[in-house]
Amino acid sequence: MEHLLCRDRALTLAAITIIVGSAWAYVLWLAAGMDMNGMGMDGFRMVSTGFAMVMTPVEAPWSATEFALTFVMWTVMMVGMMTPSAAPMILIYARAARIAAADGRPLAATGWFVGAYLLAWTTFALAATISQWALQRLAFLDPMMAASSAIVGAGALLLAGIYQLTPLKRACLINCQSPLAFIARRGGFGTGSASALKLGAEHGLYCVGCCWALMALLFVGGVMNPVWIAALAAFVKLVPGPWLSWCLGVLLIVWAVSLMVL
Repeated sequence: MEHLLCRDRALTLAAITIIVGSAWAYVLWLAAGMDMNGMGMDGFRMVSTGFAMVMTPVEAPWSATEFALTFVMWTVMMVGMMTPSAAPMILIYARAARIAAADGRPLAATGWFVGAYLLAWTTFALAATISQWALQRLAFLDPMMAASSAIVGAGALLLAGIYQLTPLKRACLINCQSPLAFIARRGGFGTGSASALKLGAEHGLYCVGCCWALMALLFVGGVMNPVWIAALAAFVKLVPGPWLSWCLGVLLIVWAVSLMVL
């Protein structure tokens, strides 16, 4: 049994690595295309073709294709950024599934749980795509998909900073970063695909509730700025608890005020 558990752990980690690596490779590929087209971009915006970023006049309306490809870009980015944060929960589920199968009470495949978790972030990606469309329509984004004015950037920082101090943030953080406590509050694992989907969706919603304001800061540093993306992803993964979230909130508020004052 221990050998099988080790094998499942290795296979699960390998699958997570492939998913995350593929997502990051796609994001970096698009970001590299923006760097190559980064000169003389006044009056233009960057648009994904699915395989590269190209320039189009900023006043041109969004097509259905542009919306769909922007949604794909955001979805892949969220998969790359947030799947590592779910790795402990995914490994716990895979281990529980193996033990349950040995006891004759099999759980649904781990893929059901992961799919529901990523669906929560796909929903966020849709909201981010709509937000990007609205911000570009209002001329609040520059060609690199970053806030075009200090006021817009300060507003995003202030919103994110205040949210870090709220009880909702704390509740979502506890459930997102403490998978064993999250499972215990739900009374353990259920059987069947519906139970796995519900568990994955609930965990995903808690993680979205925990991190949505930080993900919105992509509009501050640039949606396709790989350094900024990596910094946010690292913080989300490495933050040890509510106290650091509170400290971050204070820092973001100070940053926002300094932008408005200076």
